[in-house]
Amino acid sequence: MMRRACWFLSLLPLFVLVWTYAEEANAKEPRLWRGIDTAGMDLSCKPWDDFYQYANGKWIAETDIPADRPAVFVFTLLAKRNREQLRKTLEEAAQDKNAPKDSIRWKVGAFYRSGMDEKKIEEQGAKPLQGELERIAALKDRKDLLPALARLHLVGPSAAFAFASTPDLKNSRRVIAEWSQGGLSLPDRDYYLKDDARLKKIRHEYLAHIAKMFELLGDKRADAERAAQTVLAFETRLAKASRARADLRDPYRNYHLMSVADMEKETPGVSWKSYFQALGLGDLHELTVGQPDFLKEVGQMIVQTPLEDWKVYLRWKLLTSYADKLSAPFVEEDFHFKGTVLTGTPRNLPRWERIVQATDHLLGEALGQLYVEKHFPPEARDKAEALVANLKATLRERLAKLDWMQPKTRQEALRKLDAMAVKIGHPVKWRDYSGLAVDRDVYVLNVMQAQEFQTRFDLDKIGKPVDRTQWEMTPPTVNAYYNPSLNEIVFPAGILQPPFFDAKADDAVNYGGIGMVIGHELTHGFDDQGRKFDADGNLRDWWTPQDAETYKKRAQEIREQYSKYVPIDDLAINGEQTLGENIADLGGLKISYLAFKKALQGKPAPAKIDGFTPEQRFFLSYAMIWRAAVRDEFLRRQVRTDFHSPARFRVLGPLYNTPEFFEAFPAPEEAVRNKLNPKPVVIW
Repeated sequence: MMRRACWFLSLLPLFVLVWTYAEEANAKEPRLWRGIDTAGMDLSCKPWDDFYQYANGKWIAETDIPADRPAVFVFTLLAKRNREQLRKTLEEAAQDKNAPKDSIRWKVGAFYRSGMDEKKIEEQGAKPLQGELERIAALKDRKDLLPALARLHLVGPSAAFAFASTPDLKNSRRVIAEWSQGGLSLPDRDYYLKDDARLKKIRHEYLAHIAKMFELLGDKRADAERAAQTVLAFETRLAKASRARADLRDPYRNYHLMSVADMEKETPGVSWKSYFQALGLGDLHELTVGQPDFLKEVGQMIVQTPLEDWKVYLRWKLLTSYADKLSAPFVEEDFHFKGTVLTGTPRNLPRWERIVQATDHLLGEALGQLYVEKHFPPEARDKAEALVANLKATLRERLAKLDWMQPKTRQEALRKLDAMAVKIGHPVKWRDYSGLAVDRDVYVLNVMQAQEFQTRFDLDKIGKPVDRTQWEMTPPTVNAYYNPSLNEIVFPAGILQPPFFDAKADDAVNYGGIGMVIGHELTHGFDDQGRKFDADGNLRDWWTPQDAETYKKRAQEIREQYSKYVPIDDLAINGEQTLGENIADLGGLKISYLAFKKALQGKPAPAKIDGFTPEQRFFLSYAMIWRAAVRDEFLRRQVRTDFHSPARFRVLGPLYNTPEFFEAFPAPEEAVRNKLNPKPVVIW
């Protein structure tokens, strides 16, 4: 959902985490490590010349990107380990004949088993979609259109727009409905609109892909090619009305409280009540609309665009959303475009890995319960809580004496930090899956039922108080996030492992790894988006005008710094689009380093390990968690669409603002002048 991309501030983009490692005979297996991996360093490079290369050069050079992946990250290597553990758990559950049929163990096992039944999936082809396709074909007039959209939204595809529940940005105690832009099948509006030669080529490939998919569904070639043109024209119109990603980052610009009656006034001739009634929300009176101009355009398309064109588009959204769950011809063509064309990945993941991912995505807390029973001991939570407490205390000390902040703003900032909730490992209250039906025989049916179960769970929150026990990530996820509406930081069990977190490692390793992750999420509460929310999670301006102006000037310096970085070709980082994550990286590094130094106080000075001082090991640990080997196509997509900077600049950008780094690795005066920003940018 678009809301998730804007207000759900995670350490790593979620689309990265769906890729994981599979064995390949001719490739060297990418290595994970504990502590500091000296074997992966490039000691021929001077640390002050290029610290990313110095810390990671040999590892990157020796890492072959497997054919089934667009990139190799430390995050995805750890996710691979977790998925292997999940695979074992799922295989055991699928073979357990004694598990009660209503138990989560039986349900996750049956779901996994249906996805692994390749013979039956091949026999069924596209038949499992037939019922939904017939619904679309049966549309007689425009009054049927919104209920049809509601049906698609229930089972997954984000057709034409997105609709979900969300905490009200200005009243965080209640859950409200949110309508926002959506409906595109390519990664971003620029893929439809820009004249860049590569994007033109992708559009050409996209047309061929759509036509091929419709042919597989049984259309004649000429009909399939016409349908492809219809889909591209339809989605291009949506793209023209869509806001750019950078513009989606401002919560004030993307919050518009409306009654349903006001919504219908904005879209003459459109009865939104029929859409809400089809979702079981017939008594809905008020919602927030993220992008009113997009709403108006969709309203015009509902009234103006021929119904047959809508039916082609809806048919496409269903097909492209479920193609990877169908028989081999659909899976192969779907991957050819989404994997090979868009990210440069030659080969798809093995079936078991795709089904593990689907199970984690759709039955995440059911599977998560089984995962934490085996792989997340209580002592791991205790140690992580101690680290978080030290990081919070360090940030509190920083806030208490920042020289640019006035007392009124400082008081509010301290109140917000003190109120910030911390969640570690897994939910204290697990989701109830008793209402989910699972079939052993039809995988696509299971996916649809699980998707509808999730969607209804989400929509059922509307009009109710916010449940602050719920999570946005599953326990095995190798990631973390800050939620501004709940003012909380969350660290799933999946990331609390080496090389991020190691109970046996020295403080330098843990503070450079998971400490930076914690500092990053804490800083999100005070980045250019997070700072607009108060201690209770409400969108409210609690800043004095002078402090707000000072903040904006410092943020502008970060924006300008990153906009100068060019990761590939002539594609520069979008300093506005990535601003929040860059602020969080810079603040996270600063806070974690100070917390690390605080942790050493009163203790004997640690000895060097592997020839490196504790301070040097801290910065090495930090650089190593961002190791990455990526394909060019993936990197281009990341620069265009991601709210995070590429890995290399997540290391170098913050370091060039950190004088302590140049103290840890003493450099010639000229090198310091060349690398360290003339006036290091410090916000937090």
